[in-house]
Amino acid sequence: MSIIGVSLVLVLLGFLGWMGINYTKLVDYFRESVPVQVFIRETTSDAEKDSLIATIKALPYIKTYTYKDKETARKEWQSMGNEDFMTFIDTNILPRSVELNLKSQYVLPDTLTKLESILRANTHVTDVKYPTNVVGNMTILRKIGFALLGIALLLAIVVIVLIDNTIRLAMYSNRFLIKTMQMVGATRWFIAKPMNIRAIINGAIAAVIAIVIIWFLLITFQQWVPELKALHDNKLFILLCLVLLVLGVAISLISTHRSVIKYLKMKLDELY
Repeated sequence: MSIIGVSLVLVLLGFLGWMGINYTKLVDYFRESVPVQVFIRETTSDAEKDSLIATIKALPYIKTYTYKDKETARKEWQSMGNEDFMTFIDTNILPRSVELNLKSQYVLPDTLTKLESILRANTHVTDVKYPTNVVGNMTILRKIGFALLGIALLLAIVVIVLIDNTIRLAMYSNRFLIKTMQMVGATRWFIAKPMNIRAIINGAIAAVIAIVIIWFLLITFQQWVPELKALHDNKLFILLCLVLLVLGVAISLISTHRSVIKYLKMKLDELY
């Protein structure tokens, strides 16, 4: 039961750790997913269009860009459930465009306003659009991050206390055995050694179980939300696993040893 209890709280601690180490990457992913659409004037030639794209590409703000011709724009229009307007008219009225994704540090209201003015100054650009409300709310992410950090630290303390109490409760059933060994002349080290070894083994088993559960849940979440694959980092996950293994063993060993010493110092009548 102590192994199961430690495993469950380590799973919670592991998820907190995963969220912590991936928070920055998650924020960057959301920032870089904000689209900026640059619409090209109808009379722009292919050479002028290529020159415009080269100018956009050279800007320091740009992470990726995608050129969409009129046919691509029409297919996207239809994929959103809209009716094909070319059944009524012979001309594709949708404009050509370039969709931009900016580097995360530039997805700020002031920076986007500056970029918009630069793009609109080009004679081949008719309009620049981006979700202003989404960009405005991006500034809240930092506050959310600090709030999550505080919650994570609080929960981490609670988790460690839960592990400690779980192990101490498990050791409670051995209090008479510990006292009996002391009464027949066994030294503290002789009494504590096998229990400490068992605590190390139990902590390691609990950590391995927690790591397997976390790995399975992360794989499942990535299947449900494919975008989470962008956050996957084997090195960071291995580091998280090592931290959980060390915590599982360390807390189990410390709690067990404390319990043994506590019952050794108690009088026989106090055990009742």
